[in-house]
Amino acid sequence: MSLSPSLNIIFAGTPDFAAVALQALLNSHHHIKAVYTQPDRPAGRGRKLNASPVKELALQHQLIIQQPQTLRDTREQQLLADFQADIMVVVAYGLILPLPVLTAPRLGCINIHGSLLPRWRGAAPIQRAILAGDEVTGVTIMQMDEGLDTGPMLNKVECPIGEEDTSECLYERLAALGANALLPTLTQLADGTAHPQLQDNTFATYASKITKEEAQLDWKCSAQELSRKIRGFNPWPIAYTHVDDKTLRIWQAQVIEKNFNASSPGIILQVSPEGIDVATGKDILRLQKLQLPGGRVINAADLLNAQHNIIKIGKILGQSE
Repeated sequence: MSLSPSLNIIFAGTPDFAAVALQALLNSHHHIKAVYTQPDRPAGRGRKLNASPVKELALQHQLIIQQPQTLRDTREQQLLADFQADIMVVVAYGLILPLPVLTAPRLGCINIHGSLLPRWRGAAPIQRAILAGDEVTGVTIMQMDEGLDTGPMLNKVECPIGEEDTSECLYERLAALGANALLPTLTQLADGTAHPQLQDNTFATYASKITKEEAQLDWKCSAQELSRKIRGFNPWPIAYTHVDDKTLRIWQAQVIEKNFNASSPGIILQVSPEGIDVATGKDILRLQKLQLPGGRVINAADLLNAQHNIIKIGKILGQSE
C-alpha cells in the first residue's frame, strides 16, 4: 500500500502530552520543518531555566526550534510563514495563534485536544472531566479557528474514565490516543478525504484553568465529590486539608458507602492501617496516601505511626464552617 503524500509540518507544543505527538510524527514519513515551544522557564529551588519536554525531544533530533514570547508580532508571523509548511500541528502549546498564523500553512492548523468536544473547551479538560464525574472522555483533533477550541472536528476517539483514574494516568492514555489518531487524520487531510464536522455550541462546556485554592477539601461535600477532587488534582496541585496547624496533602483515598452519625463533617471516625476514615456530607472517605509538609508521600499506617498524637479519632480536619 502506498503512503499518503509527505507533509511539511510545523509542530507547536510544550508539555509531555505534546511530546508524545511529536514522537509519532518523528516516526512517520512526514517532514518537520520547525518546532515551536514555550520559552524556557525557571524551575526548582535554584530557579534554573528548564527546557520543555517538546524542546528536549526536538534537540535530540536536531530540529529547528523557535521559542517566541508571542505570535502576535508581525516579524514572528513572517518567520513562521517563511517555513512554507503544509500544516501546523498544535498540541498544548500555550500561546494564542492569531489569524495570520492560522492561515499561513497551506492546510491551516490542527489541534489535538484532550476531551470530546464541544465538552470541556479550554485549559484543563482532563481534570475537569474527572471533577465532574464524567464516565467517558477522549481526544478530538480539530481544524483551528480564532475561537477557543471551537473549530470543526476532524477525528474523535473515546476513552473511559475508571473509578480510580487520576489526571496523571488519564493524561498518559489520552496523549497516546491523540498521537495514534494524528497520523490517519493527516493522511485524510493530505489526500482530501477529511470530513470536518461543526461543533454543536449548545453542548459546549468550559474547562477553566486549575488553581491551588480549588484543591482544598470541603468536608461538607460527599465522599464521591471529594474522591474526584483527590483524583482530579493528582499530580497537581494535590488535594489538601488541615490538621491542627499543618497542611495535609491527600494523594489517594477510597469512598466507603456507609451511614454514620457524626457531629461534624471532617471528623475522624476511625483510624487503622487501612486508612483514616473521615466523615463527609455523604458517606465516608478513607484517606490512604498522605503527605505532611516537608515529608514524602506515605501510606496511612506509616503516618499513624509517625503522627499518632495528631491523627486520632474525634479530631476534625479542615476548616469546616
